[in-house]
This record gives sequence, C-alpha cells and structure tokens, in this order.
Amino acid sequence: MSRQADAPSFDIDADYKPLRDRVRDELRQRIIDDVYPAGTRLVETELAAQLGVSRLPVREAIRALETEGFVRTIPRRGAVVVELSAEDVEELFDVREALEVLASQQAATRATKAELRRVRGILDRGRKALDAGDRIALGKANEAFHDEILKLSHNTLLQAVLEPLQGRLHWLLRQTGDPYDLFEEHAAWFEAIASGAADLAAERARRHARLNREIVRNLLAERQHRAPSA
Repeated sequence: MSRQADAPSFDIDADYKPLRDRVRDELRQRIIDDVYPAGTRLVETELAAQLGVSRLPVREAIRALETEGFVRTIPRRGAVVVELSAEDVEELFDVREALEVLASQQAATRATKAELRRVRGILDRGRKALDAGDRIALGKANEAFHDEILKLSHNTLLQAVLEPLQGRLHWLLRQTGDPYDLFEEHAAWFEAIASGAADLAAERARRHARLNREIVRNLLAERQHRAPSA
C-alpha cells in the first residue's frame, strides 16, 4: 500500500466504539484523506500491523467499507479502494441534492440558537483556514458544515438515510472540489438557514449541489481525456 508513512496514528485504547467500528472509521478516513488513493490494495496483515490490532477487526472493517462503496474485492487481487465512475457521481448527487434541500428547509425552521452558534463556529474555523491558505483544514470545515446541516433538520430518518453517503461525498469532493469556492457557498447557504428563510435555504442548497455536480463532472471528464496518454 502507498503512503503508509503518512498515515495518522490510531488510538487502539479509545473505548467509545467497538474495535471493528473504530478500525472501519480509521480506514474510511484514510481513504477520504487520500492516504490510500483509488486502486490501493488493502492488505489485512499490513493494516493490522499498522493499527496494532488483529486481522479480524480489519477484515470486518473492509467488509463494511465494501458495503459503503469505498472498497471492492477483485479476484486474485483482494480488497482495493474503488475509483468512482461518472455513474456513481450522478447517483450520489441526485440523492444529495434531494435530501440536502429538504434538510435545509427543515433546518431553517427547526434549528436552535445554540445549534446555529455551533455552525457559525465551524464557518469561523473555515474562514481562518481560508485566510491561512490551509486547504486541509478548510476541507474538513466544509465537511463538518454538511454534517451539521443534517443535524439542524432534527429529522432522524433523513439523517439515517443521508449519513451513510456523507463519507463518499466527502471523499469525492476532497478529490475534485475546490474548498475555497465551496466555503463561500456555505456561508451564503448558512445565512439563509439562520434567517429562517426556508425557501431561500432550499434554493441555496440546490444551487450548491448543482455547482458541485458540474465541477465534478468537468474534472472527471478531464481525467478521462488525459487517461489514454498517461
């Protein structure tokens, strides 16, 4: 596997989740952070040694990530980090647009003042990262913003439907999106929610999803165009 030396540390002693779930979360985050790029083989013995665990939780984590769409098993190669296709992108954005529009409408009428302060704090962190030119910190703030919009909706079923997709969406945007442009979109979107303007919040969520979709489409097309000469 590539870039192992760059992999973040793993706290095996953390006790808030079962070990298999913590291993899954760690591997998912490494994929999102491009520590394990598309095409990387995930070898159980190597991962177990890196994380200081047995092979069993690693095997269970890989199976879970395959269910989530991050990994696929290839005959004679084993588990490999997937590369999202154009069809994957369209399906993800179809679902994201529909559900984030609904979440934004509901957030505009249901979010508490304390919750809005929390999200404003995320945007403040994003602004500091933007000013500092810290692309990684800005990307994480942008991802946290999307996660919080779901919580502001106070719709547990909506959260249950969209949360399993958030990791793949974060991964996709980390590979292709410009976090600087995304941040400015988030700021305008949040102000609509904070003002209680449900229709405006929905429209800004829709605009944001469609802008992201177009960016990703164009970048995927560029990659495909370059591929034959690579």
